Amino acid sequence: MNALLVVVAVGAVVLAVIALAVARSQRGRARAEGTARHATTEELGKRLEVAEGERRSSMTVLSSMEEGVLLFGPDGRTGLANAAAELHLGARPGSIDALLPFGLQQLVRRAGDAHEGLVTEAETGAPSRVLRGSAVPTEDGSVVLVIRDVTETRRLDQVRRDFVANASHELKTPAASIQAAAETIRTAALEDPSVIPRFAAQLERESGRLSRIVSDLLDLSRLESGSELDEEVALDAIVRDEGERFEESASEAGVGLSISAGHVPRVRGSGRDLALLVRNLVDNAIRYTRPGGRVDVGLGLQDGEVVLTVDDTGLGIPARDLPRVFERFYRVDRARSRETGGTGLGLSIVRHVVENHGGRVDVHSELGRGTRFEVHLPVALAAPR
Repeated sequence: MNALLVVVAVGAVVLAVIALAVARSQRGRARAEGTARHATTEELGKRLEVAEGERRSSMTVLSSMEEGVLLFGPDGRTGLANAAAELHLGARPGSIDALLPFGLQQLVRRAGDAHEGLVTEAETGAPSRVLRGSAVPTEDGSVVLVIRDVTETRRLDQVRRDFVANASHELKTPAASIQAAAETIRTAALEDPSVIPRFAAQLERESGRLSRIVSDLLDLSRLESGSELDEEVALDAIVRDEGERFEESASEAGVGLSISAGHVPRVRGSGRDLALLVRNLVDNAIRYTRPGGRVDVGLGLQDGEVVLTVDDTGLGIPARDLPRVFERFYRVDRARSRETGGTGLGLSIVRHVVENHGGRVDVHSELGRGTRFEVHLPVALAAPR
């Protein structure tokens, strides 16, 4: 009996030990599972933070781009559009069907159907703007459209083409005259020597005109790269010097020339370029003033700026031409300009000099009554002590 009790007692102890071990094992597994779940949750949280950071970075990049970016899903709906896209298009299109101008809509559809990147340009708005669109399909059937406003680029391209065409024409005319005069002189040297002085004068006149065109082209090319503003220029002295230079030509043209250049503060800039500015304004005024008229040049201080004025009693400029007088090779009266030997570049040179010096130039004119050019330049600031 006692032995039986001992066996039962030992069995109970064994069962208790086994139960304790099982409980400990279960608690260990639970802790391990809990630790694993916690680690998984932390890893997932980190990945979500990284993904959110990348998303914010992507949106920051897209929102700072000058190019418009749109993403159209396989169903044609707009999945993404940055601020530049809304600016270029005027509004965010909800789908491909709402995309305007129509040329961009066609581009997106063709790119999706052809499964290849395509490019086009389309005009939109008033005043007209030119938008360049690049559409690229993705593997899931979506299409990415990138839009860039190329209006200014196209305008500059046209300006360059016009400049080359005009420069070629302007250079060709005196070159042809020089060639013809030279050939005539060579022939007339034996047959009719009496005509040589007349054609020699023509040769001299046309070669001078060709030289002025080349000189103006070189000045204009240099000015387009900016002016060296490293001098404190006495503009009043320049105006007086340039006025004296034109006294003879004004007298020959029968035009009265008056120079009134009182002492004004110095101007920070390039003395060479400011002399070029004065020279072209005065020369232009004399060329377009009929005999008996006059040109008045003034220099003074107004509202803290040095102001140069050139008034003439010449032909005047039609209102429709005023916005274009500073364009290269633009002439209001081509016949008059050719008659007086103008190159059509003087006022463009004036505009570039003024802009390089941080000033502005205004023009006021009345047809048949005359023209007034007014140049405003900032005063040179005193150097700090």
